[in-house]
Amino acid sequence: VIGLIETTKAMLSHFRENRSGIIVNISSVAGKIAMPLGTLYHGTKFAVEGLSEALQYELEPIGIKVKIVEPGMIATDFAGRSFDFANDESLQEYQPVVLKVIETLGGGGMQAQASPASVVADVIWEAVTDGTSTLRYTAGEDAKQYIAGRKALSDEELFVGIKQRFGL
Repeated sequence: VIGLIETTKAMLSHFRENRSGIIVNISSVAGKIAMPLGTLYHGTKFAVEGLSEALQYELEPIGIKVKIVEPGMIATDFAGRSFDFANDESLQEYQPVVLKVIETLGGGGMQAQASPASVVADVIWEAVTDGTSTLRYTAGEDAKQYIAGRKALSDEELFVGIKQRFGL
């Protein structure tokens, strides 16, 4: 989030001078739907969503567009690195949740739906060349399904479904 803010600040004087430009921020479906044990990752992606949405109101009147790309699972090393976290087993209160989430995610089911990285590149290209003021772009079929599902469910329905999926 800090890097996104600093990069945006660095480019804004150039964009303001030219009264044009396109800022593309990479979020994730994780900026729309949170899962257990993803607090920091989801928090940063929700921040990208909010910062970008607010920024588009501020910059659109001076000719600068803001775009958000929301990928789903991408076939990279992301899953291995992102699900590698420290588990302090002495914090017994958390262990039932930790163990159920690890068990659910351990099968690699999410990675089976992964899109190639080229999908994200194609969506970024679309975002910067489509000539629209569209704010959000999804990247990957799984992302489209997750976001459509999120829009269709109330918070209560979503939470029940996620808890059932993880056995919580």
